[in-house]
Amino acid sequence: MRVRALIDKVERVEALDGVGNGLQSAVRAVLRGRVRDLLHGSWLGHPLHPVAVLVPIGSWLSTAVLDLLRVDGRAPTVLSGLGSAAAVPAALAGLNDWSSLTREQRRVGLVHAGANTIALALHVASLRARRRGHLSRARALGFAGLAAVGVGGYLGGHLSYRQAAAVNQAAPLLRQLDEGWHGICDLRSLTPGKPQVFRIDDVPVLAVRHSDNDVTVMLERCGHNTGPLGEGEVQQVDGADCVVCPWHGSAFRLTDGTVARGPAATTQPLLRTRIVDGWVEAALP
Repeated sequence: MRVRALIDKVERVEALDGVGNGLQSAVRAVLRGRVRDLLHGSWLGHPLHPVAVLVPIGSWLSTAVLDLLRVDGRAPTVLSGLGSAAAVPAALAGLNDWSSLTREQRRVGLVHAGANTIALALHVASLRARRRGHLSRARALGFAGLAAVGVGGYLGGHLSYRQAAAVNQAAPLLRQLDEGWHGICDLRSLTPGKPQVFRIDDVPVLAVRHSDNDVTVMLERCGHNTGPLGEGEVQQVDGADCVVCPWHGSAFRLTDGTVARGPAATTQPLLRTRIVDGWVEAALP
């Protein structure tokens, strides 16, 4: 409970905003376009960062096991070096995601990044000690680095599971919809190419008409950070008609809800649609 209370306080530390705002501007200036989307994991269907960290964490943990068993030779050195090298792209993916988070999330994320930076520095120092034959020092530095990884991992879990960072925040709205078909609107009320917002009970949905009898209905709250897609526009992105979130610019294809442009990394939930006697109806996927 004390640890959680401490992290809750981190969310309110305004002093972190000075460093965070400058770093956010720098990250956005350097990581742009297709590189940005690649690091977000838009092509993967979910964020890349949680996948990328498996290599450094697994390598460093394996190194620690070999050190505990007092295994000498090349294996611990190779694993330590692999983990240190793999930490760099993992950190880039994490920074890229971090730059699109909310203020409170960025504060915790900054401390998360700090812990992982310390972990990387300790493991690099451990690697240097191994290469020079100072095994006792290398092992001690490696264990310290693994402890720092644990702190960073705990903060990462807080970001994901407590603050819902980089998760599809629209998906839970599907659980609020009843089974069966729901009337949305008269087809004639839809202007082709213009997003319009309706409700199924308390859940806002977005309807976009493509042609005479072709309508897309998706959840209206952007999965990235609950932005109002109803205030966005339909644009062509890479040759596909997409609705673009007005908050952070995520673009979702109207055909299937997949991400055409980040920072969103997960598909925007679409509903099944049909037209009955000129009336648009929608149902759970």
